[in-house]
Amino acid sequence: MKYNVNGEIINLTSSQGILVNAGQMHFGFSNPRSECDFICILLHPMLLCSASSYENDFVFPVIRNHAMPYVFLDKNIIWQNKILEQIHFMYTQKDQITAPLDVQSAFSAIWSLLYENIPPNDTIALPQSTDLTIAKNMVGFIQKYYAHKIFLTDIAVSGAVGQSKCCKLFAKYFNQTPHVYLTQYRLNKSIELLRYTDMPITEIALSVGFSGASYYAETFRKWFGQSPTAFRTDYRKPKKATELQEKAPLPYTS
Repeated sequence: MKYNVNGEIINLTSSQGILVNAGQMHFGFSNPRSECDFICILLHPMLLCSASSYENDFVFPVIRNHAMPYVFLDKNIIWQNKILEQIHFMYTQKDQITAPLDVQSAFSAIWSLLYENIPPNDTIALPQSTDLTIAKNMVGFIQKYYAHKIFLTDIAVSGAVGQSKCCKLFAKYFNQTPHVYLTQYRLNKSIELLRYTDMPITEIALSVGFSGASYYAETFRKWFGQSPTAFRTDYRKPKKATELQEKAPLPYTS
């Protein structure tokens, strides 16, 4: 798969991962019809701030390190492989009663490895690119109001730019149009509902911002090669042990 951090594209293969620092604009994607399984873990640094001294001495030096927007994780580098192992450990423990404690422990171990190995923060804190800030604002608007009717004008206004500039920034940072980004975001939200709820297809379509079930189903089929109903059925089929082994997830965090 590929991962976009502030417009930079990072290629990820099996047994690799990426750890994205706080305050970065990031998302993962792949070429059409070449999806892969991966582990995605979201953790807030506040989990480590049991005391103000921890925050000042260990948390801020990492999340405010301008030399480290992300860390590429390669199993062939010992300390990075240890982080990958901790990520996989979190995944294997997620259904256990003690999962919160196990995750907290693994997160502390990951943070210790980061603290010891990240590059020194020698760079002067530069103001964030105006274009990046505008792009973040527009993406934030889409993610907040995706369930409503949204026009290109609305997205541009949320970034305080014209429609032409809006389209240029989406092409620069996401390599797609605002409309495609919005459609893909709505589809991803609908997938969550298909997997984890019994909501009717029509209700799902409307709840994520599509004008109707027919248009939603047509768009879904165009992107995923099957109907929403077929996707839900396939997802809920019992998986054989061999199938689960073949689809072992890639250690991965965000």
